Amino acid sequence: MAELATIARPYAEALFKAVSPADAAAVADQVGAIAAVASHPQLRAFADDPKVGADQVFDVVVSLVAEPWLGPAAKNLLRTMIDNGRLAAVGEVATQFRGLVNASSGEWDATIQSAYPIEPSQLAELVATLEQRFGRKLKPQVQLDPSLIGGIRVVVGDEVLDTSVKARLQQMKVALTA
Repeated sequence: MAELATIARPYAEALFKAVSPADAAAVADQVGAIAAVASHPQLRAFADDPKVGADQVFDVVVSLVAEPWLGPAAKNLLRTMIDNGRLAAVGEVATQFRGLVNASSGEWDATIQSAYPIEPSQLAELVATLEQRFGRKLKPQVQLDPSLIGGIRVVVGDEVLDTSVKARLQQMKVALTA
């Protein structure tokens, strides 16, 4: 959604300017936790209820995230977004903020989906190859997805490298039905 991205960008950039580089990764995790809570349909319904005040929504979100863990920057962001009626954009803010943190540190999150578990030695080799392919330092996160049948699917930012059997079968299907 381009509109949601447009709404989220100023919040993410302002938060990035407000936190120190040393705290940025922790704040990214905190904002991600807020986004996970804010995306829940029951919370969204609660927040959209006109009888519920902004303070009540803030208190509920903070209590669900585990308050002592949230820092002042994350709380200020949450408060501002609730006050401005932008709670729906918190997920996109978290994504864009994580992108800014990654760009500043030179490391990018890489989601590696595999049909089978990857051994640590294989993962190290794979990450080295992917770093050359994408031209940046990667922080891998492996997810198992048996529907891939075999191979891997890698997502780095907005780039996708899909060498799975499932993708190849889909390409063959398209070629045969065209």
